[in-house]
Amino acid sequence: MNWRVTSLILLAFVGGVLVLLAIATRPLSAPEHEIYVNGNVLTMDTAGTVHEAVSLREGLIESVGSSEEMLALAGDNTVVVDLRGRSVLPGFIDAHGHFPGSGQTVFSADLNSPPIGEVTNLSQLLERLTRLAQARADGWIIGHGYDDTLLAERRHPNRDDLDRVSSDRPVAIIHVSGHLAVVNSAALAILGIDAESLDPEGGVIVREPDSDGGRRPNGVLEETAARAVWEYTLDLSAMDALRMTTQAAEEYLAAGVTTASAGGMPSPVATLLGLLSRLNQFPQRVALFPLFEEVGEQLLDGSVALDSFARAKVSAPRVKIIADGSIQGYTGYLSEPYHVPFKGDADYRGYASVPRDMLFQQVAGLYERRIQVAIHCNGDASIEDGLDAIEYAMQQHPWPEARPLMIHAQMTREDQIARMAELGVTPSFFSAHTYYWGDRHAAIFMGPERAANMSPARWALEAGVRFSSHLDTPVTPMLPLQAVWSQVERQSTGGAVIGPDQRIDRLSALRAVTINAAWQVFMDDIIGSIEPGKQADLVVLSDNPLTAPDIRSLKVDRTIIAGATVYKRL
Repeated sequence: MNWRVTSLILLAFVGGVLVLLAIATRPLSAPEHEIYVNGNVLTMDTAGTVHEAVSLREGLIESVGSSEEMLALAGDNTVVVDLRGRSVLPGFIDAHGHFPGSGQTVFSADLNSPPIGEVTNLSQLLERLTRLAQARADGWIIGHGYDDTLLAERRHPNRDDLDRVSSDRPVAIIHVSGHLAVVNSAALAILGIDAESLDPEGGVIVREPDSDGGRRPNGVLEETAARAVWEYTLDLSAMDALRMTTQAAEEYLAAGVTTASAGGMPSPVATLLGLLSRLNQFPQRVALFPLFEEVGEQLLDGSVALDSFARAKVSAPRVKIIADGSIQGYTGYLSEPYHVPFKGDADYRGYASVPRDMLFQQVAGLYERRIQVAIHCNGDASIEDGLDAIEYAMQQHPWPEARPLMIHAQMTREDQIARMAELGVTPSFFSAHTYYWGDRHAAIFMGPERAANMSPARWALEAGVRFSSHLDTPVTPMLPLQAVWSQVERQSTGGAVIGPDQRIDRLSALRAVTINAAWQVFMDDIIGSIEPGKQADLVVLSDNPLTAPDIRSLKVDRTIIAGATVYKRL
């Protein structure tokens, strides 16, 4: 059955079931008046003010100040919480991710390698897939998070490897970058990919060089060639969809995330998120942005409105264009070749997923319709194309309030930071790259010199460029304090400091996961800082992140959304 048809059936079924669930699952209500005292209230306002206490009334921030000042506001029904030196911050905002993707472990095998997971070789990878196949008797066998550079064999699995898991059921595994997939022979048949298939624009069907004519697909699909795989792997049952979303929501709350990001979700999944939000199945706000390749033409001709994706706490502020791939997948588009040549090609620079002239048309069209654009660009050549497209769009359809966004912006050069300042572009850095992939960027992908300036937050800070920080979850776990720590320390898993000159201060790194992340999605007027009149979306941490020896060691003690405590450790 086609995934879109299945999804419509899913929506109808879930809608009926969840009406009943919603009756029993009312949203948690906020106390009429609640005061937090004797702590550190990091407001994230423009001055970086720190107070001692905060007063919340009917889900909004009423006032900040000293404990004495806030207690003076207390009445008979006031709830007083003694922080005992702990810290209150605005709730963490996921600047870019794929909610509820972290919940995919309910139907998919976790193939991540250390430090995220435990898979270190192909044998372990195949064993996990085999166990999943035994537990789920039919349908696709799906795995996620494998990293070829961390497997002992130092290669991608191929169709023949996955045929050992099953020769008759389709098997698909997703690279940790999210930009490649590997499928078995049964899946290739379903996808209609064979020796005669042509590479799609912006993608590659990887072939076996020793096969007849060098044309036999080896199962590895890059970029747009892998897009059809997502359709099948996201074709979920009602219960899998509900369990995935619930699990992801719980993970995010435990990490202090009050606003999630759902980037590039298929329309049926986006609709499902809106439905689940309306029926109070998760408490977070969600900033959703669909893919241009799926809905772009309809948005530009006016047959679909971006607001149609918004429901309850789900907003749809922008559209995502994927302009290139990932550096660790060798699909990021660079101006200079990769450090270690890809497949022996010393001139290989990756490639654009969207041709330059088409990118110009897409961005200009969105500007004309006053739709915010978020361009996924990892390599500096792709970033250059993106900046040129934004400049062209601004000339054709001036829109000073556009707030264009560059997702990842990993290999941004210093001259490109200057252009971002001129054009009002907000880069959202995948800051934890220095931790998870920093060693391999220095040794394999970029070389030491370019790796030192990956995710260049210091350059952005000095140029006055507003930036956010994200984790691209489920690519890496939802740990906002890891993103903060990575911008401050820039330390790799091997203990090396990747580009000490790009380190920034703690307050700036915290702003990147709070007020700046709110600003980039036009929500800074209601969330992102602790100021009177804003929504009481807060997180309570076990210590002060401005002074604690190790930011990552801090615990999330409480998560609050609209004044209601939705997670409590203590």
